[in-house]
Amino acid sequence: MSKTVLFAFRGDPMCFVHVLLNALELAENDMEGRIVVEGDAVKLIPEMSKTDHFLHQLYTKVREKNLIIGACKACSTKLGVAEAVKAEGVELIGSMAGHPAVGEYLRQGYTVLTF
Repeated sequence: MSKTVLFAFRGDPMCFVHVLLNALELAENDMEGRIVVEGDAVKLIPEMSKTDHFLHQLYTKVREKNLIIGACKACSTKLGVAEAVKAEGVELIGSMAGHPAVGEYLRQGYTVLTF
């Protein structure tokens, strides 16, 4: 089985929709696709949790399937959303000076895609 991790950096919802869709598509086709939320994208987590956000339904499906590995601890802290991200049940991760390390996933056999 292939393993892909989608590193989402951009805080643009029109970009992030592709992260959500691709993770779901991989999961629905028995391929492991997981998400790491990085950079400016961490600010989307509290926004997507609101029921009136246009990505809420997709985000909810991704959360239900446990496809989000975590969100960058350093970026969430710096951008003031760490508590909101944790309240949403998304783990804050970052073994590389507070940031998730791409190498960690490469060593686990993942293909890394960035958005």
